[in-house]
Amino acid sequence: MRLKITKTNSNQSLYVIKSTYINGKHSSKIVEKLGTYDELKIKLKGEDPIVWAKKYIKELNKNLETKDPDIIIKYSQSKQLSKDIKHSFNGGYLFLQKIYYDLGLNDICNNISDKYQFKYDLNLVLSNLIYSRILFPSSKLKTCELSKTFIEQPKFDYNHILRSLEVISKETDFIQAELYKNSCKYTNRNNKILYYDCTNYFFEIEEEDGLKQYGKSKENRPNPIVQMGLFMDGDGIPLAFDITPGNTNEQTTLKPLEEKIINDFNTSKFVVCTDAGLASNANRKFNNTNNRSFITTQSIKKLKSFLRDWALDLTTGWKLSDNDKNYDISKLRDNEELIEKFKDKIFYKERWIKENDLEQRLIITYSVKYQEYQKNIREKQVQRALKLISSSPRKLGKVNPNDPKRFIEVINTTNHGEEASETYYQLNQDIINEETKYDGLYAVCTNLEDSVEDIIKVNHQRWEIEENFRIMKSEFKARPVYLSRDDRIKAHFTTCFLALVVYRYLEKKLDYKYTTSEIIDTLKGYNFLESIGDGFIPTYTRTDITDLFHDKYCFRTDFEIISDKKIKNIFKITKS
Repeated sequence: MRLKITKTNSNQSLYVIKSTYINGKHSSKIVEKLGTYDELKIKLKGEDPIVWAKKYIKELNKNLETKDPDIIIKYSQSKQLSKDIKHSFNGGYLFLQKIYYDLGLNDICNNISDKYQFKYDLNLVLSNLIYSRILFPSSKLKTCELSKTFIEQPKFDYNHILRSLEVISKETDFIQAELYKNSCKYTNRNNKILYYDCTNYFFEIEEEDGLKQYGKSKENRPNPIVQMGLFMDGDGIPLAFDITPGNTNEQTTLKPLEEKIINDFNTSKFVVCTDAGLASNANRKFNNTNNRSFITTQSIKKLKSFLRDWALDLTTGWKLSDNDKNYDISKLRDNEELIEKFKDKIFYKERWIKENDLEQRLIITYSVKYQEYQKNIREKQVQRALKLISSSPRKLGKVNPNDPKRFIEVINTTNHGEEASETYYQLNQDIINEETKYDGLYAVCTNLEDSVEDIIKVNHQRWEIEENFRIMKSEFKARPVYLSRDDRIKAHFTTCFLALVVYRYLEKKLDYKYTTSEIIDTLKGYNFLESIGDGFIPTYTRTDITDLFHDKYCFRTDFEIISDKKIKNIFKITKS
């Protein structure tokens, strides 16, 4: 702060002013009016007002260095707002920015920039694409506008985003490999257990082209799709991904991406856990070599008849992990007392089998809770089937394995074998009874010799990869996809993948105490009102979750006002 003297014909006024930086231009702001020269001379009893003012300002500056002074802001009811000047900004991205820089994504961008020698700031573009994907998911054009809601204003335009997408697409493999190396320095990664799954994303178009091909949609939509294969580590953090055309058989997608992980990530000893849809014999054999192992869900219905009969036999061979007794679990089907006694237990039986030149361990588990879950699901589906029957459907159409229509049978003949004049519908009790046999049963195959309890625990964590897909589709709104060029489509999913990595590390940092919606809503609500020249005033509500954010990231924004100097220091903290 410094002294400013304004002279008039008859007197001079003394002000305390400070330098400001508004809209990219240096300016100054009046902090305090000290009074006129004549007024101060009387008040100071003859002391030179200018000498006194300089001493006063020197003391103010000294106090600024040793403590945080109160900031007094004056607003006028008669002064109009300046046109096209934004006053409200989001600061929630600062916590994401800290993770982004801790993971070295800025260094990755700088390496790519050095390779291509372009002049725009790839790091600035990619970071804003990631922050916006988490906080304000939208089109790339809209993202360019929404980036202006962050406290740190972007210095790029829409054309820079489009050019960046081309480069991101070319360097996707490099980005993933470098991110993995950086993440291992950032935190210990559980890369001994890898989970793999596939999903697909639809486009609001009808014609196939490039990656956009008709295939089996997970959401049963009649649109072209692309397919994403995703590896996740044992802590739920995404590891690597790949995009393939929508008509690709998902069982063939595991091996190429896994080979990339082995070659690019310099890791080769791990257990791959998949669901039944990705459990082809070729994939199992691939992970039965070179210190790799597999755990995969096995459909009991698709077992050979003698193995299926063995699995469905509830009377013999069943054990608990805490003793060597044999149990007859057929009594748990309808005995309420036994059901209550063993409701938290998991029974199992196992045997080694050899099929297609592959030895593997078949483990069948039985759980009362899973039995009740399957029973409740089926009962609801039966009720839906009854509603369909009451509406007299003219055509059932193609029936999927989990479609309630599978419980409906069509009767087209009379009791005498003659052609029926009408079509009748009724519940097929035989199908219902057949499905009841499988209640509570679950099967996995593995080449591991670990305890059944450990194998079940590893397999149980597969839900987290489904959670990753759910976050991308719901919170990050990764679909429908509106891009048309293959390179931009690949870049779009690269930014979605990076956003997911950043977000999952944020969850981990917060000790998984809050839901996805609670975390993202809090970040969205981290808003500030700028008082130009003074600082930023938080307009969010301080809560337990905002306190946790600040405690974990060692900077605070929950003061009544944050000076411009302090907010710049926070920027440095998040980028260090």
